[in-house]
Amino acid sequence: MKGLLKLSRAIDKFTESLGNISTYLVVLIIFVGMTNVILRFFGRWTASDLFSDITLAITGKAYPSNILTDLQWYIFSILFFLGFGYILKHGVNVRVDFLYSKWPARTQASIDFFGTLLFLIPFCVLGIYVAIPQVMQSWGYGSFKPTTDLFAWLSDLRKIGDWEVATENGIMPRAPIKTFVIFGFVCLLLQAISQAIKYFAVMVGHEEILEQIRQDEAPEVEAVIDEVSDRAKTIITS
Repeated sequence: MKGLLKLSRAIDKFTESLGNISTYLVVLIIFVGMTNVILRFFGRWTASDLFSDITLAITGKAYPSNILTDLQWYIFSILFFLGFGYILKHGVNVRVDFLYSKWPARTQASIDFFGTLLFLIPFCVLGIYVAIPQVMQSWGYGSFKPTTDLFAWLSDLRKIGDWEVATENGIMPRAPIKTFVIFGFVCLLLQAISQAIKYFAVMVGHEEILEQIRQDEAPEVEAVIDEVSDRAKTIITS
């Protein structure tokens, strides 16, 4: 059990690091969005695409301004996929627990353990399995479906063509961002395994793990509730 709990702590640490990265991505999205708005606003005065003018001066080639819009969506997608495991770890995923909340801790842990084992983990594996062919094709591989001729299939994997790019501008590659679909499901799978280990530990009597789970979940929820309550009081009193 100690080895499993050590593995769980390592996964939790990895998930927390992804959560920290996500906070910087939020700032980056805001910066890209502000840059896009500012360039478009002043571009109306000059009747030109300022982003294209700037890229032409720097790189010698003019790029359309809708690249910034695509970049915003790409960063948001990365933020979304990085948050899969973090949301699960802190228990801020949507739950209907009007019966669950009244049950004893071990009963809750049992429900969570078997639910994770029977539903969440298979769902993650299915998501990875379904996404792999699409991602490989986006990277330029003609086919990723195995055939009866294993050696011919392996030979075909070495043949790579052009990356899939955004049809709106024909420049932004979609292959790297699609790869994050697999990465997101892998992160969710890892955290699901970590949660299953902790739920099982609670089932066999490790009370300290139960306290750890509560500490992971409670601060997030309480912080949101306190913030909303403070804002409501400010609005009412003003």
